[in-house]
Order: sequence, then C-alpha cells, then structure tokens
Amino acid sequence: MPKLQGFEFWRHTLRGAHYVVAPMVDQSELAWRLLSRRHGAQLCYTPMLHAQVFVRDANYRKENLYCDVCPEDRPLIVQFCANDPEVFVEAALLAQDYCDAIDLNLGCPQMIAKRGHYGAFLQEEWDLLQRMILLAHEKLSVPVTCKIRVFPEIDKTVKYAQLLEKAGCQLLTVHGRTKEQKGPLSGIASWDHIKAVRKAVNIPVFANGNIQYLHDVEKCIQETGVHGVMSAEGNLHNPALFEGRNPLVWEMAEEYLEIVQQYPCPLSYVRAHLFKLWHHTLQIHQQLREELAKVKTLEGIADVSRELKLRCQEEMASQKEGEKPKGGLPFFHWICQPCVRPGPKEVSKENGSTDRNTRGKRALEEEEDSSSDFLSKNKQKKKLRNPNKNFDPSLKPKYAKCDQCGNPKGNKCVFNLCRGCCKKRAFKETADCPGHGLLFKTKSEKSLAWKGGRPSLQEPQSRDPGVKEPGGFPEVVGSVG
Repeated sequence: MPKLQGFEFWRHTLRGAHYVVAPMVDQSELAWRLLSRRHGAQLCYTPMLHAQVFVRDANYRKENLYCDVCPEDRPLIVQFCANDPEVFVEAALLAQDYCDAIDLNLGCPQMIAKRGHYGAFLQEEWDLLQRMILLAHEKLSVPVTCKIRVFPEIDKTVKYAQLLEKAGCQLLTVHGRTKEQKGPLSGIASWDHIKAVRKAVNIPVFANGNIQYLHDVEKCIQETGVHGVMSAEGNLHNPALFEGRNPLVWEMAEEYLEIVQQYPCPLSYVRAHLFKLWHHTLQIHQQLREELAKVKTLEGIADVSRELKLRCQEEMASQKEGEKPKGGLPFFHWICQPCVRPGPKEVSKENGSTDRNTRGKRALEEEEDSSSDFLSKNKQKKKLRNPNKNFDPSLKPKYAKCDQCGNPKGNKCVFNLCRGCCKKRAFKETADCPGHGLLFKTKSEKSLAWKGGRPSLQEPQSRDPGVKEPGGFPEVVGSVG
C-alpha cells in the first residue's frame, strides 16, 4: 500500500483528528495518553525521544516505545529530537512499525535543547533541516511531520514552513511562540503567525498555544483555519478538556492511577501528573504537598490523593450557599481547571524583587550574574558553603563541541570527538586515539604479531625410554609400584 501524504494521511490514517495531545517529556506516556483518549483526545504523541539514544540503547527503545504498544493507543505519532539526518532516519526506521507517523521536534526551547543542539535551536539551519526531512521522507514507510516554533517575523515563519513542506513534511504543528517565550516569559501565543502558515502551505496544520478550554479550541479553529488543535499544559491540568468538561480532580486522579496499575510507568511520571491535577488544592494543603513529594510507592501516592479527596469533601460539606471560589479561580480548587502561569511582573512581586531583577524559576544561563540577588536558591546555598565560588558564566571554561553529537570533545582527541563518538569511530576504523586512551589499532597489531609468532603444534617424536630430555629428567616408563 502506497504511503499516504498530506490531507489523505490526515483524513484516513489520523482519522481527521481535531483534538491532539502534545508530546510532553515524561508526561505523555501510555497511561496518560489512554486517559486523554477516554476523554476526547483523538490523536496523541509520545514524549520526545532522543534519536541517538534510541539507536544505540535497546533498553531505551523497549522502555519508551516497544513495551508501550496498545491497540487503543492509535493513531499515534512518535516524536524524536535529532540533529543528524542519518541518526534521525535510523531511529525512525526502528520506530515506524509501532506508530502512524514520525515527528521531528523543532520546537523545544529549553536550555538542554540548546546544549544538545536540537529542538527550536535548529530553526536557523535550514539546509540541515531540509536534508533531514528529505531523507526521512524517502526512507520511511510512514509520513514525517514537524513541530515548530515561530520566528518574530511572520514572513520568515511562512518561508520556514514552506521549506519544510517542500522537503517532505506531511503535517505541520505550529506553536505560536518564539523560542524565547518560555516560563514566566511565555506570554500569549500568536495565532496570526499560525493563520499565515495555514494559508501558505498545502498540508494539514495543527495549532498549539493559548488552549485552556474547549471553546478556545473552537475559537482557534475558526480564527486560524487549522485542521486540529494541540494542547499540553491545558491537558495536564484537565484531561477532559476536549470533552468540554471540568470534572472533580479526584475522579481524574483515580482513573489515571487505575490505568497505571495496568500500564506501569516510572513513579516520577505519576507524581508529576498528580502535582498538576491537584495543583490548586496543594497550594492550600502544603503538608500533603510535602508528603506527595516524599512518598516512594504508587500506593503511597494513591493514599495522599485519597487524603486530598477527603479534605476537599469536608470543605464542600461546610461550604456556605453562594460562596465563591477564592484566589481568583474560575472554579473551586477541587475542580479540574487551567493554571495560569504568572508573568514576569507577578513573579517579581512574589519574590519581593524589582522588575529590573526579575528572574524566572530557571534564569537563562547567559543572564546569570555572580551577585546573590540573581542566583537561584540552590546556588545561593552553594555560595554560603563556599564564599569564593563564582557563578559568572563569562568565567566558565568554553568547551569545544564534538563534531557529531554536540557534547564536549576531548582536547587531545585525534578525531575531534567526544569519548563516546571517538570510541565508536576508533573501533570501526581499527584506529588509536591516545587522547582518550583508546588503542584498538595497537592491540590488533599485537594480537596479529602474537598469533604469527606462535610455534605450530607438531606430533611429538618417539624417543627411547631412557633418553634424557635436555635440562630434564629421564622419561620413566611403566607403572609405579
């Protein structure tokens, strides 16, 4: 059967999906995807997977995809981050039989993506992206899709989208924020950028950003003309978002924990989901927040959730008629609802600092200063332990990057690679790298020399019984009485 493309792929393979759960690191695992599908989601993405790790590590493949196969979990798109065409395609070939499409992450704005040179930090490397998409389109039996962030300029964003389409991208998800818009600086996503991309390309387009309720989904589709809408944060706080409902938090929590019993996942994933679902209630019950953070078992997490449920039911029983939600919330805290992230001004007020000193939860590395006013709590503790410690990034040593993976390379490496990449190349080419202490060539030569110098095994010559061996004793024949 020929590979479906563009709108045919969206209509038939993806079943015309309008409601989409975003790829979320450690959060869009199988159990959460199944919960979301039960409550209106029509298409889900896996968490972002590292293509290079997926290729080299069989356990990583097993834990993140192969063991997560479930008939109800379709249609499904597997997302990879990568910066090498060959590695991306090799990973995709290993995954294509377990999904309906392969997505290339070009939207991750986090510092880890900058250090690893992937995600949104590839958006200026158009030649590389063109080669990656083109090769994947040629080699894969399933379509290749992309998730991008926008440039500040609409025209440049449109050209970027058209380039990806021309290279072979069959579906494009556009997050209407730039890579600088994250954390407390997220701001409002630009639907104007998304609308312009939708008009300029001839493939299906999904929108991402500003989705908190079902009416936001409907409004986005109406204003931008997109074919589907993707939700991340909104879905984490309310898995029933696409049903247009705001259920009781413990209903979603209990249903999710039941699914986890059937389809286990790391405890850290479960804990993170419960923190999101119970977010507003945990602002009130701080002690239970600490317990949820410390508990070490799934049963323990379920116990904390049950205690939160009891506290909420007690509060509901004592509630006065006509009482309104506190804290500016649209609903009472025990009802699933979005969490509006505070902007820079709100963050500065909470931290008691001026606008000039505003910092998010994780200040950008390039903006860090040695003054304790600008440091995170963790770094301030380190400063107390060692007053001479300096966190000025300008004083940090600058590392040259590995030519293949972007990790720091060895200063004396003959291939200009990090140790991992150097070891692979040296083994493949039977070469030495003294800088990394890898001596494949030397050991091979020694092995060959040793084999060449070994005396061949010959049949022992018959000797007279009494003849003495040189430097030895006469051979004794007969039994010893």
